[in-house]
Amino acid sequence: MKNLVNILVLIVGLNVFPQSSNLLDDNLYEEYSKTTSLDDNGFRFDVLDSGINTKFFEYGSGFFMNKFIVVTSRKIGGLDKTNNETGESDKNLFCFDYDKKGNLSLPLLFSHFINSLDHEDTGTFSTNENTMFFTRSSKKNPMIYELYKADLKPESNGVWENIKKVDLGFKNCSIENPTMSPDGKTLYFTSNVDGGFGGFDIYRVSVLENGQLDVPVNLGAEINTTVDDKFPSFSKDGSYLYFASKGHQNLGGFDMFRSKIGNQNYSMPVNLGSSINTKYDEIAMYFASNTKGYISSNKSYGKGGFDIYKFELDLVVQKIEGKILDKKSLVALPNATIILKDFDNAIIETVKSDKEGTYIFSVMPFEKYAIEVEKKGFEPSLFKFVSNKGDNRTYMKNILMESTEAEIIKLEDKEIIQVENILFEFDRFVLKEESKVTLDKVYVFLIKHPEMSIKLNAHTDQNGPDSYNLKLSEQRAASAKKYLLDKGIEASRIQSKGYGASSPLINCKGECTDEENAKNRRIEFIIID
Repeated sequence: MKNLVNILVLIVGLNVFPQSSNLLDDNLYEEYSKTTSLDDNGFRFDVLDSGINTKFFEYGSGFFMNKFIVVTSRKIGGLDKTNNETGESDKNLFCFDYDKKGNLSLPLLFSHFINSLDHEDTGTFSTNENTMFFTRSSKKNPMIYELYKADLKPESNGVWENIKKVDLGFKNCSIENPTMSPDGKTLYFTSNVDGGFGGFDIYRVSVLENGQLDVPVNLGAEINTTVDDKFPSFSKDGSYLYFASKGHQNLGGFDMFRSKIGNQNYSMPVNLGSSINTKYDEIAMYFASNTKGYISSNKSYGKGGFDIYKFELDLVVQKIEGKILDKKSLVALPNATIILKDFDNAIIETVKSDKEGTYIFSVMPFEKYAIEVEKKGFEPSLFKFVSNKGDNRTYMKNILMESTEAEIIKLEDKEIIQVENILFEFDRFVLKEESKVTLDKVYVFLIKHPEMSIKLNAHTDQNGPDSYNLKLSEQRAASAKKYLLDKGIEASRIQSKGYGASSPLINCKGECTDEENAKNRRIEFIIID
């Protein structure tokens, strides 16, 4: 049986503050181990009776035309017969109304075209609800289910036609729990066919443009275990797979799990925790909205067999935040691009660091993430982590970036030391802290090349009077020069001059965009020796 024990979590440089406490050291490989005693595990469910349970069993099968579809063995007048092998009445599909509070009511037989004297189990529908896949077993072999397909007759009042068995190429096995992905492109189902990992495994099969099914694929060892894995379903947006399993880390019987869906792969399944799972069986979880839905359980205080419960999920709030800093000076770096990616390298969100170098992302408990940071003049930075706690908390992580070296480029008849632009406080000649990092590059370059001398040419944009801009540019050139002199560069090696707005890179004649103005405001480092 698979479990979540002995998962190594790379948390290099990660400081974790639950309610601003419990720091973890940097450069730490933490063994994230979980015991068989699960708490809410990052999921807080309120679970209540749905209002329609009987002494017979009921479990969910998804939604159709704003009805909740249920598999039940409740008696139907004279049609009821008890199966000797299962000890239950024959199973049929019912549909129920549901209200905003999740209460179910008005049970009706789903369709006499689908329900038969055999046993019907869970069904699912295409996105346009014109095609149905469902499973049925015979009275001769009530434990062996086969997959069927039916078409809804156009402009009819629930007439299902072309009801045919679907051949997936599986032999001597049961096929159960068909569930269509929210985009209608993939049918998931379970089977105990030979060649799986053991018991029932979950499979997927692509739905072709002509409506036929492609070759089924096992979801693999990340999802399937040596025991039963069944009842696949999805979050409303299709980003998460939910399923019932007797394996993984488990409270007993079937527990419900969640796994994020990647590009043909799946994240490590997470147990939904003790607020919804019990030592009994929890199966057939279906979301009616992002946070509300239905689950079935045979817990001991139910009315009989499996009962259907309504649930509401109170989402745990987690964030990761910190600052982007220069590795050497620890100066905050504004305007860096920070990209949050999931376990499958898909981009979740992109932000810019603010003037304090700060970034913040919302994250989900027990997920793998990567943060990539990019900024001109710095080597890209990558940080991987797992949100390995289940409570409301903020993970704190300052990400260090290593600056690139200054280079010489030729521009027309000049040789220039190429670095990022030098930035000043608005309308002043006071250096911004991040520009000191850039000037440090120029300093290192001059130390490595003691034979070279430079001239600092400062330019403003075209806003304001010429005389004012000329004076401001001279002050800014002098300010940058003073920084290098204070670092120890000889005064004989540095000249400085201000040009005001007389030499713009982009001559937009006073009608410049913010971007054009930013390019015109600059300091050039010209090599003169």
